[in-house]
Formats: sequence, C-alpha cells, structure tokens
Amino acid sequence: MNAPSSALIVDSVTGVEVELAVAGPGARSSAFIIDWNIRAILAIAWFCIGMMIYNGDITDITPPLEADGLWIALIGVPPSAIYLLYHPVLEIAMRGRTPGKRMAGVRLVTRSGGAPLFGAYLIRNVFRLVDQFPVCYGLGLVMTMITRNHVRIGDLAAGTLLVYDRGEAGLLEHVRNPKLDAATAEIVNDLLVRWEHLDAASRRHLARRVLGESASGDSTKLRSQLEQLASGTAA
Repeated sequence: MNAPSSALIVDSVTGVEVELAVAGPGARSSAFIIDWNIRAILAIAWFCIGMMIYNGDITDITPPLEADGLWIALIGVPPSAIYLLYHPVLEIAMRGRTPGKRMAGVRLVTRSGGAPLFGAYLIRNVFRLVDQFPVCYGLGLVMTMITRNHVRIGDLAAGTLLVYDRGEAGLLEHVRNPKLDAATAEIVNDLLVRWEHLDAASRRHLARRVLGESASGDSTKLRSQLEQLASGTAA
C-alpha cells in the first residue's frame, strides 16, 4: 500500500514543476459538512414553502395524511433533486468548487492538475452511491485515509482529487479555456504559474512562443498583454 501523498506534482513544457498541496481527510470532511448543512437548509426551506403553497396558507406547513400526486411533485421531488444535483451542478458552475469546498479552501482537479471535464464530474458524483456505504460516507472516508492522494472511490473512477486552492490550481484552468488552443493555453499556464521561478530569458522565450502561436481576434488582448513580457519589461 502506498503511503498517503501530500502533494501533486504537475509537469510543464518549461521543465519547471508545480507542486499542488493535496487536501486530506480533514479538509474534505469540512467541505462535505458545510455542503451537507447547506443542502439540508435548502431542502427544509423548500419543504416549508411547498407546504404553504400546497395548503394555501402561509401559516400551515402540516403534511397531509395521504400524499397525492401534487404533494409528491411539489414537496417530494425538489428536495431529492437538491440532494442529487447539488454537487455536480455547483462543481461544474463553480469550476471544481462548491460553497463548502470554497470555505474549506479546496478545489477539484484532474490528476494532471487541470480542470475536470463534464464526464468526470458526473462519474465522481454517481459513485457517491458507493462511497456513502455503510453509513455517513464511511467507505469514502476510509479510502481518503489509505489512498496515496487521499481520494475516495468516486475520485479513483473519475481521475480527480482535491487540492488546496492557493492560486496555482485556479491558473491551471486556462488549459480548458475554449478561446485558446491546447498548446497556447499550456504555455500561458506556464508563464502565469511559474513566473517567479523563471529567469528573464525563459520568460521572454515563453512569451514569444505565445505571441507566435496566438491567432488574431480572441487572442488580440492576450497578445497585447504579453508583448511586455516578451520584452522583459513586465513587473
């Protein structure tokens, strides 16, 4: 069994490695507890509002003795949707985060340090059905304690992990920027993430590569900003 790892090492086209601190069971649990409470509050709030609408009385949230189709559609389905869709919808919308993850200072990335694709988010959350066994995500918690990068089964299936969101992970999401081709996006990441670790010659070399590969239109602003880098005048 591999010993747990505390960092994800990301290779680059410059040969300079970036180290992303991997979030352990404590940070993961904190994020989950925050998100669980948010989901509970949303579900309870919807139940109360739905019951007021169902009963036609803003002071009456008493459920009926027998549930009919309207009650199931108005009261039963939305809380279930909140529970099932909370994580995948917010992780996609917030680029690897949820409110709980943001508060805990962690972010979801791929094993190469980039932003996960839609399929990875979906697979990861489907496997919550497995990770939650036997109770309270017991299996998932144990997996985060014994695996190399503190991942649960859903992460193993999706090829994802959680890292501390200290800036580097946020910059790496440029790889998925649809306005840039993959090669240019990787160079931009190297320039942004590794700026302080590069000498002047390497900075100019990378900037000129971006200027040479960027097309007009969407990349016009990028080219303008990087011209200073190419000349070595940027702070």
